[in-house]
Amino acid sequence: MARDFTPRVLPDEPVHSLADADAFGDGLRDARAVDADTIIDLIDASGLRGRGGAGFPVARKWRTVVANRTPTIPSTVVVNAAEGEPGSFKDRAILRADPYRVLEGALIAAHAVGADSVIIATKASFTTEVERLRAAIAELDAAGWTEPVPISLVTGPDEYLFGEETALLEVIDGRPPFPRIAPPYREGVDEVFERESDTTSGSSSAAHVEMAGPGGETVAPPTLAGNVETFANLPAIVRNGADWFRELGTADSPGTIVCTVSGDTVRAGVAEFELGTPLRDVLDELGGGARPGRELVAVLSGVANPLLPASAFDTPLSYDAMREAGAGLGAAGFIVFDDSTDLLAVAAGVARFLAVESCGQCRHCKDDGLAVAAILARLAASSPQPRDRDELATRLGLVAEGARCNLATQQQVVVNSIVDGHPDLVTAHVEGHAPPAMPAPIAELREVADGGAIVDIVDGQVVLDEAQHTKQPDWTHDAVDSGQWPADRLDDHRAEPQAGANS
Repeated sequence: MARDFTPRVLPDEPVHSLADADAFGDGLRDARAVDADTIIDLIDASGLRGRGGAGFPVARKWRTVVANRTPTIPSTVVVNAAEGEPGSFKDRAILRADPYRVLEGALIAAHAVGADSVIIATKASFTTEVERLRAAIAELDAAGWTEPVPISLVTGPDEYLFGEETALLEVIDGRPPFPRIAPPYREGVDEVFERESDTTSGSSSAAHVEMAGPGGETVAPPTLAGNVETFANLPAIVRNGADWFRELGTADSPGTIVCTVSGDTVRAGVAEFELGTPLRDVLDELGGGARPGRELVAVLSGVANPLLPASAFDTPLSYDAMREAGAGLGAAGFIVFDDSTDLLAVAAGVARFLAVESCGQCRHCKDDGLAVAAILARLAASSPQPRDRDELATRLGLVAEGARCNLATQQQVVVNSIVDGHPDLVTAHVEGHAPPAMPAPIAELREVADGGAIVDIVDGQVVLDEAQHTKQPDWTHDAVDSGQWPADRLDDHRAEPQAGANS
């Protein structure tokens, strides 16, 4: 693939050892040679935004952690490597290609926020990434880079919510991936005290820990949680400076972004692009464009942003431009649909995925989410019940009520963008004029790289998580759902995380 820049976080050839990691340690050495404020100011000047999906300014997040630090217990840096967003494989591609720059970035961040340890949290099923991380951590340990700030690896479950930051901290603390109400900087990874009750359901604090407060008013330490790709950008910024980083990208979205393309294109793939590149160019260069005889009609960036129609494919890939176009950049995991796909079936597939993955702490999220999924399945099958259309609007209006994380809002955003954007399609299904369709398969990408060819896919195709299709709302794969929500089945989900760099 032709590029006019040297990849910054996703090298063309995998880095197999610390000895082969070009310039490893230069950024960390430079960072440790100056005070933390200098590093935060540098990251602020670079304009780096988090690559986990929200695009939040990194320096602002770091300053929030610093402002809430406690003099009693140091903070922790947590690398969120539990990638599970449908359509995205970029974090795993980075870890397979070069875990060293991610670990170096995490150590730089630890210096900036005064953290005394780094934890990498990923899914136990990501066996290739786990092996690479364990080997890389061992090399850093042997070389003395982690002597002041140890790095440990925690593996967890396959649930989608494991990737939600506060749920990630729950798993690190040995609990199920049930999101907390407070953001990570308020509820850190270190438990300060426990309450008598050990149930998460109905509690404002799933962790039952004292919350960090402004100005170090409590003994609870805040946690800096960030995305793999975000940390991977840090070493080069420290080495080369903010102006160098801004040489690529746009004013509001500087740098590069690693994109994944899958779905109804000629091929699927993962590659790094300059921010500001038109989406159409990414779909053509990485995906090969539409399949012969077909026409691309829409794209989803994961299951957290509205459907983007083909008429907006010339939108530049930047956080602001994608939002202004009515969608969002997210984690740049683009699921592409052509004119052979029934978009109402896509809405049904997204709704089922989110409803199944809901933990059930928030009743509207689970109850109304499942109702939304059932209604959409009936509509897509062109066999609706009399009041389904009205009931769908009612349920979508209720699903996010009282929600402690963003999953229920995703139901509203994605489903409404399809239903409201294609009313004639809904009418055709209601009136029986459209052919019946099954909910579209929406699942985590289980495999994208083959033999280290990180910009390719297995024979140009993705491998989806087949287990998603048999997963029940209670998170089992039993033939019949129990009718209990995961939050009601605490004993079934309580398990100690597998911790330790060499476990």
